[in-house]
Amino acid sequence: MKLRQGDEVVVIAGKHKGKKGVIESVLPKDNKVIVQGVNTVKRHTKARSQTQQAGIIEKELPIDASNVMLLSKGKPTRVGFKINADGTKVRVAKKTGEEV
Repeated sequence: MKLRQGDEVVVIAGKHKGKKGVIESVLPKDNKVIVQGVNTVKRHTKARSQTQQAGIIEKELPIDASNVMLLSKGKPTRVGFKINADGTKVRVAKKTGEEV
């Protein structure tokens, strides 16, 4: 998967198209990412014990990784890989050619 935790991304498809956020976590097995402030839902919970309170909890649900694009210098770009002279593999923004 070409996206990592902490990357700034923009949603390019779906009902949240155009929203920007930072990736909180990556789920590579499902090819999904959780983006801060995108795809939020309200969950009504019951109190299960004395310490846990009942209430409405807002949380982000995962969205498919194909629906987000990495932001490089404020513009969406695809991500590629490049192998440096010392043999390390780094991610590269396709639009600008610089390392991410």
